[in-house]
Amino acid sequence: MPLLTRRNLLKVSAVAGAYSAGMGIAGKFGFAGSAPEPQVLKAVKTEASLTAAGPTRDVMTWGDGGPPPVLRMTRGRPYAARLTNALDEPTTIHWHGLRIDNRMDGVPFMTQPYVYTGDSFDYAFTPPDAGTFWYHPHCNTLTQMGRGMTGVIVIEDPADPTFDAEIALNMRDWRLGGDGQFIAPFRPREAAKTGTYGTVRTANWQQEPQYDAPAGGLVRLRIAVTDVTRVFSLRMEGAKATVIAIDGNPVPQRFPLDLLQIGPGQRLDLAVRMPDSEGGVAILEDIRGTTPKTIASLRAVGQSLKRNAGDLAPLAANPVAQADLSAAEKIPLVLSATAESASVDSICGTLGFSFWAINRLPWPGDIADPTAPLAELKLGKSYIFQLENLTPHLHPIHLHGMSFTVISSSTREVMPLVSDTYLVQPDEKVELAFVADNPGNWVLHCHIIEHQKTGMTSYVRVV
Repeated sequence: MPLLTRRNLLKVSAVAGAYSAGMGIAGKFGFAGSAPEPQVLKAVKTEASLTAAGPTRDVMTWGDGGPPPVLRMTRGRPYAARLTNALDEPTTIHWHGLRIDNRMDGVPFMTQPYVYTGDSFDYAFTPPDAGTFWYHPHCNTLTQMGRGMTGVIVIEDPADPTFDAEIALNMRDWRLGGDGQFIAPFRPREAAKTGTYGTVRTANWQQEPQYDAPAGGLVRLRIAVTDVTRVFSLRMEGAKATVIAIDGNPVPQRFPLDLLQIGPGQRLDLAVRMPDSEGGVAILEDIRGTTPKTIASLRAVGQSLKRNAGDLAPLAANPVAQADLSAAEKIPLVLSATAESASVDSICGTLGFSFWAINRLPWPGDIADPTAPLAELKLGKSYIFQLENLTPHLHPIHLHGMSFTVISSSTREVMPLVSDTYLVQPDEKVELAFVADNPGNWVLHCHIIEHQKTGMTSYVRVV
């Protein structure tokens, strides 16, 4: 089987990049306007107080040693970041959910080379969409993400409705032993099932943090599930919470948060109406499992503002092209386990096992050209992914560079949500419609990272 090489991937990436520049896509999904001063994101190792056992060593992050900063951008305005690498291994940054130029997507040797120790890389783009997104490496992902390199992105729209407070929650686990130090990031038998869960749950690197918010006020709670494995079933106790956006896009119709399941890679925006009485507490819980688990809580302070969630103006829709369903070409995608036991050399490194596949081929696949895409798509044409999960496990499937609309499911009623990540249920068949409007090679993979790294990864090419 031919090897997956830097030369092969850089060659196809260069073709896509040249096509992108030639078509002027950089102005649509990339960088437009005068260059702003880049925000420096320094990848470092540090210590962090994650448990009562004492500082955890060899935590990875960006910045001065604390949690990764919440990056704030504005829809339609240029943004620039300079990644400098002070780790002792290569890294990159992928901007999860952002529809930007392919050359900025951060996938090693698919869209850019490694950023080696001591080197830097400049990212520049203009985000076309508002909402809640996140960023993470796409290199040695189980280790780098598992050790802290996951951060929230808030892209604001000046026309957004006014809230009395805003809180972003970066929800993730850590694989720590009783001494507070890192243990093995995965178990092969778990990687072949649901994935290996962490031992310590946090929100913003804290266990069950509490935040103050105005009594009777409206809080915009931005939730990002940046964990490598955990699926959450969320509910709010002690306050009314209304779902206003999922995966960065406004929901077609707002609904109360009663029980909502979201998986790794997904985001959720809530309008939380705080209790009127000072000291009243609203608790965000995960009820997936045997007993409810508190994630974070909000404490009401001050006199009641007596806000009404029904008065909130709607969020503006993001400018995502609607697929022409009557002309859309259908692309079957089958998610399955594989009987393979040999190592799968994923996009960046290997876990030493092959457990999962897309269209029955674990990445890179035993085919003549392991760099061949799942499909070659024509720029501007409509497509429908017919996604079928043959496994008894959940798979949050994420598409880079483009957004899709959920149009049907074999197991449940679905809203026409616009998204970049879909949590596929066991034995579910789902249809996801999109317009191939962003040239380049775009990765498609399960965001349970052990699944991604053991075969459930591929890509599509838009030309």
